[in-house]
Amino acid sequence: MIRRICLYFALFVATICGSHAQTFTVKSVLSYPFPSELTAAAKGSKIAWAMNEQGKRNIYVAEGPSFNPIKITDYNYDDGQELTSLAISDDGKWIVFVRGGDHGSRAGTTPVNAASMPMAPKVQVMTIPFGGGKINVIGEGDNPVISPNSTQLIFTKSGQIMSSPIDGSSPPKNLFYARGSNGSASWSPDGSKIAFVSSRDDHSFIGIYSNAETPIQWLLPSFSRDNSPRWSPDGTEIAFIRNPGIGGSPDPILSRKHTPWAIWRVNIQISVGKQIWKAPQTPQGSIPPVAGGANLLWAADRLVFTSYEDGWPHLYSINLDGSQQTLLTPGDFMVEHVKLSPNKKSLIFSANTGKEKDDIDRRHLYKVSVHKADMQALTAGTGLETLPVFIGDQAHIAYLSATAQQPVLPAVLNEQSKQRVLLAENLVPEEFPGQELVTPTHVTFKAADGGTVYGQLFTPTKGPRKKPAIVYVHGGPQRQMLLGWNHMDYYSIDYALNQYLVSLGYVVLSVNYRLGIGYGYEFHKPLNAGAQGAAEYQDIKAAGEWLANQSRIDADRIGIYGGSYGGYLVALAMGKDSKLFAAGVDIHGVNSRFNDTAERNEIAPDAKLAAERVLLSSPLTYLSTWTSPTLLIHADDDRNVPFSQSVDLARRFENKNFDFEYLAIPDDTHHWMKFSNAVKVSEATANFLHRKLSEKKK
Repeated sequence: MIRRICLYFALFVATICGSHAQTFTVKSVLSYPFPSELTAAAKGSKIAWAMNEQGKRNIYVAEGPSFNPIKITDYNYDDGQELTSLAISDDGKWIVFVRGGDHGSRAGTTPVNAASMPMAPKVQVMTIPFGGGKINVIGEGDNPVISPNSTQLIFTKSGQIMSSPIDGSSPPKNLFYARGSNGSASWSPDGSKIAFVSSRDDHSFIGIYSNAETPIQWLLPSFSRDNSPRWSPDGTEIAFIRNPGIGGSPDPILSRKHTPWAIWRVNIQISVGKQIWKAPQTPQGSIPPVAGGANLLWAADRLVFTSYEDGWPHLYSINLDGSQQTLLTPGDFMVEHVKLSPNKKSLIFSANTGKEKDDIDRRHLYKVSVHKADMQALTAGTGLETLPVFIGDQAHIAYLSATAQQPVLPAVLNEQSKQRVLLAENLVPEEFPGQELVTPTHVTFKAADGGTVYGQLFTPTKGPRKKPAIVYVHGGPQRQMLLGWNHMDYYSIDYALNQYLVSLGYVVLSVNYRLGIGYGYEFHKPLNAGAQGAAEYQDIKAAGEWLANQSRIDADRIGIYGGSYGGYLVALAMGKDSKLFAAGVDIHGVNSRFNDTAERNEIAPDAKLAAERVLLSSPLTYLSTWTSPTLLIHADDDRNVPFSQSVDLARRFENKNFDFEYLAIPDDTHHWMKFSNAVKVSEATANFLHRKLSEKKK
């Protein structure tokens, strides 16, 4: 019999009360405010951010020297409408933003109706005065960019570039027409021209729009995919990245390969340019699959980019002719969240390095010149600092700050005095149980093939000596879980759930398995992973076995849960090792995609072997040995992992008369756009695991 999990909630509450001194609820530990879209004006000391307060998303602003937060919008419902593309005009008078969509998905500009409202929401560009006031609905669209003189906007709609006055005083209009899907638009420094990328399936061009009478200027068009146009400070040149077009003979599937890319520079006045830098022809030389990708920036008199060529994603700079390549950030760590200073002479970024031995599982802020490797730490300690931005006064830096107990909040750092101001602490509700949260510890252990596995161990401070345990598996998979609250909203929810499970008496092991970031190229891009053999599953199994071998763990009561790619690995755990994992929750997992096939006129030279690896990598191959109780959770407007992945697995369970539970959520997406759905999913996960692992004890 298939059972709906909501029937068990009363039993769940009774079980908790009878077995462990529960002190807080799922909803209370998820009640924290979550900031995003932190931005600063290019001049002065104005900053802004979006804040999600239990599903009510609003914009806050602050201005130095006091940086007192002020809420300037008034959205009062948990309606699933996110706020993105937040920016402040150069004159400091306007805030521009987009309301709606799911920009963490593959269909970000498609409206989301997570609240199931009869009138469909829209994805709209909006503006509001910095100090608050009337919101101007500019029109449907996305990705707005403010002109240098702060009077105009350009944005995208249906693959075309639109323009509008920033105050909405007249309706938006098509700025120009170009074939393909056009985006990545940017104003020239003087505001007279607009560079953009025209994507045309297997190739893309970079174009320059000047005015309604002048034809589009295409920059060095080729059979390649050109992207990331960057203006020179004087507006006479463009640097961009060139990737090969899509096509050619199929590459081998099971071996690493180099994906070529190069930096080109072109003088737009005479349409003459050339390649000035080419990536090393090694797998590590491919564009780094990390936040920001190549992070190409035109600094004062250098070009800056990110490369993985030495085995870690680092910042490099070159002269404008491509000479004198300089490694700016040497060391065994990764660089993320890169920003160029207003004077274009320095960079700030976050990195997983520092004085503490466990900083490999943290993020701290650093600054470096664009000319030399003079990297200096801006923050340190046991906290987490991410997503920094330069404030226009060139005296302060804004960023996001968290600890193991304190959720993510905006903060401002005075570079000279090193004084830090934490903002919006008053928005953390009284019911948030910060003082009751444990501090996870960094652990390592070995997989069956000898590979090192990393994790964070959450341990209850009370309870019986022999404790049940749960393995948490993140998604992505290009993610890294940290020793504190995560700066990504999806994983902040999971961090809260891990803390809640600890409060129920469970030891929780959050696993950073191979394919994740933060531990170098060999860890990030292993052989035989994913559909090529699921080598990363060894790390998940090793986590369960490591827990089972700990004297304080009840080896018969080890559960597992995870979402997205983590859900896929949970499904593999249930199918391959039900004897080790007593119960599991598969949240919108990639369960059957690996069995999909695509017909091609040409096949890769190792296609037959790769197909065999696909079968060994699929959870569906192990249905006959899948015996542990399982809960499937999925929202049916998921734009990252199709709902059909869970529908297919559920049908297979039904056909074999396997007893499973499920939670289907209409109209929400992969990212639980409604706070109430995030609570429902977290409660259901904790409910199921606690109930099933308690039954195992009996």
